[in-house]
Amino acid sequence: MSDGDDNRLSTSALAKRLKLPIQQLFVTLRDYGWIDRRDKGWALTAKGELQGGAYQDSQRFGRYIVWPESLMEHPMITAIESNQRITPGGMQRYYPHLGVRQINRNFAELGLLRLTRRGLELSNLGERFGGRQERDEDNGLLIISWPHEIVDNAVIHRELNRLASDGMVLTETDTSGVPGEAGQTGVDAVAPDLFTETEKPKATPQTVSAQRCGLDGHAVDSVLQLRVCDWLYEAQYAHARNRRLPVEESLTADFYVPALGLYIECWERDVPTQTLTRRLRTREVCRELDLAYLEIAAADIERIDDLLTRRVAELSS
Repeated sequence: MSDGDDNRLSTSALAKRLKLPIQQLFVTLRDYGWIDRRDKGWALTAKGELQGGAYQDSQRFGRYIVWPESLMEHPMITAIESNQRITPGGMQRYYPHLGVRQINRNFAELGLLRLTRRGLELSNLGERFGGRQERDEDNGLLIISWPHEIVDNAVIHRELNRLASDGMVLTETDTSGVPGEAGQTGVDAVAPDLFTETEKPKATPQTVSAQRCGLDGHAVDSVLQLRVCDWLYEAQYAHARNRRLPVEESLTADFYVPALGLYIECWERDVPTQTLTRRLRTREVCRELDLAYLEIAAADIERIDDLLTRRVAELSS
C-alpha cells in the first residue's frame, strides 16, 4: 500500500520496493529502534517518527505505519541490501526442484540444524555458516534464516545440487585415480568420453565374494569397519559411509551418524601415507569446526561396543 499524495509507503510496500522479505524488514526496523512491538502490532518509536514515519488509517487494513519514499536512500536502509538473508523458501528460487522440507532435512543431515521437540533449531555449526534463529512474533514459530550468499557456498551448493540431480555428481580423484583421496590434489574427475573405448577390469567371482559387506548392505574395507557398521545398524542408528565433511576440501569420514552429528574414523594399521595424511586432516577439521568425532584404532577392535556406547551416551545427554 502506498499513499500517492505524499509519496509514503507502507512497510510492506517498502519491503517490496527494496526486494526484501517483509518479516526481515520489520525485524530490522525493530533492531534500529524505529518501531516496537505493542499489543500484537507494530508501533512507531520516537526514532521512527524522526525518520519520517507516521500512521495512516484504512477501512480495510486499519491503522498501519507509512514511511517517506526518500527513506529508501537512507544509509541504514541501503545497508540492509548488503546484509540480505534468505530462508529455505527463498532458496527454492535457486533450487526449484527441491522443497523446503528437503532443504531443511539436508541442512539437518549436514549438522547445521538439529531436530528437537520444538522443531528444527540452529546448531553451533549452523551459526558458523551464518544462520540466525528468531521467533516469529505473530505465530510464535521459530524462523531460521541464512546469509543470502549461502547459495554460493561451495559446501551448500555441492549438497543441494546432489539432491537436485538425484545423486548424480562427479566424484573427485587424485592423479592415481583413487576416489576419496582428492583432498591433496584438488583435481576434479572428468566425465569419460562416450566415444572412446577403454579397458575396464572385469569383475570375477573371486573379487566379488572377497568384498566385505555389513548387515545393512554397506560395503566396507576391513573387519574394523565391519564391526563399527554392524554396531551402528544393530543400535538402529542410520549412518552414511565415506560421507564428505561440511568443508570444500574432499575430506570424508568412514562413517557419519546424522542423528548425533558424529563422524567416525577407523584407524587401521599400516595405511598408505596418503590415507594417513587425509585422516590427520579430517581429525584437524573436525576439531576446528567442533564436530563430534571418534577415532577407533585397530587395537580397539574388541572394545568397539564400549567406545561407541560411551560416545553415543555423551552426545545423547
